[in-house]
Amino acid sequence: MMEIEIQADLLKEATESIEAAKNYKDELEQRLQGLNQARKQINGSAVQARSSLQLHFRELKETVIRLLDERSASLLQELNKMEEESIRPLDDCQKLIEHGVNTAEELLQEGEIAVLGDTAEEKLGNFTKKALQIQLDSLPEVPSLVEVACLSVQLDDSFLGFVKERISTHGAIASRAPVQIEELTERPGGILVRWCKDDEDFVPQEYRLQLCKNSAGHFEDAYTGADTEFVVLHVDPNVCYTFRVCARGEGRREWSPWSVPQAALTTLSAHEWITGCEGFSLSSRRDMALRNNSPTCGVLYSKEPTYTSGQTLTFRMEAAGMPDKRDSIGVCVEAQNGCDSLQRDKAVCISPNGAVFVNGKEMTNQLPCVSTGSSVTFDMDVVNFGSTFNDASCFKLRVIISSGNREVVFDWLLDQPCEALYFGCSFVYPGWKVLVF
Repeated sequence: MMEIEIQADLLKEATESIEAAKNYKDELEQRLQGLNQARKQINGSAVQARSSLQLHFRELKETVIRLLDERSASLLQELNKMEEESIRPLDDCQKLIEHGVNTAEELLQEGEIAVLGDTAEEKLGNFTKKALQIQLDSLPEVPSLVEVACLSVQLDDSFLGFVKERISTHGAIASRAPVQIEELTERPGGILVRWCKDDEDFVPQEYRLQLCKNSAGHFEDAYTGADTEFVVLHVDPNVCYTFRVCARGEGRREWSPWSVPQAALTTLSAHEWITGCEGFSLSSRRDMALRNNSPTCGVLYSKEPTYTSGQTLTFRMEAAGMPDKRDSIGVCVEAQNGCDSLQRDKAVCISPNGAVFVNGKEMTNQLPCVSTGSSVTFDMDVVNFGSTFNDASCFKLRVIISSGNREVVFDWLLDQPCEALYFGCSFVYPGWKVLVF
């Protein structure tokens, strides 16, 4: 009997060892895959960097040679023009002198003939008159050497040293980019991208975020600025996008190397305002609402109850009109027509003056005033469902409303469980424009 128990224990231990060995092997194989991916990233990035390096210096060399040739040709052209302009007055003077020499030669011959030949009084008189007309005592002025051009070229001897110094410091090889993407979070109709500094010695001045759809290879700018996060909107649901980020150091003109590209997608459709509300005009994507000049004043709701707990809902004010105490931005359980504000039961909202209303009652805590460029975010999580999902007495949502650099946190009690909420806004006066995402 004891032998059977010992054999059973040994069999159990052997089975456990086999299972442990199998798990160990799976873990090692996963690590090998990770190493292969790391090796592929190193080799692939090296190939791409090498190609970029060679292309850059080839284009740089061609450009420098072309610019030097163009500058040399320009200076030679200027030299030739200056030489021509400097010679021209000398040519004119030479022609005048040569004309005088020829005239004097002719006069000299006529005089010799008149004197040596037949000394008729008439011929000598004509010669004398002609000599007086030529003005033999008038000579053209010839400029001295200091008065004419002496062409030369001025070249900066320090230029070559400057070029050598700049070339010797041009470009750098980096094993890692100074900034990396740390988080990609899906949003309705968008993706939240967060990045962080990966080099303690690097002082960033601004960042540049790019995206590429379906790994097409063509990246486009999505954001440039000092923030370390950005919500990329108007992306197609269930379509993969690749993101990368770089930074410009303080006092530098060039951008840093790109971060390691990371891919993400959103499965959530974009939030939309409902159409047909007379007091509001909507954008083509129906995610932006403008309070128009219509005298009709009411609440504009979302098309469907699409805001669920665990998500972040953001309202960004693209333009601001004249505020009114009845104005509101927020969420609600039901889309009640005929109401002029969300400052009512079963709703949570904020007014442009920063006042927060819960079920129609104003809270003591207040947020900063809402103006053009302001963003108001709503975050909600279920705190308690009660003893059962349908226990209406204890359904509670933890609500966080943020605006500017402040936030308000409170528990919102509802009389029944709610899987999704409507969002809405109301403005008495025209000019308000709200983007929701």
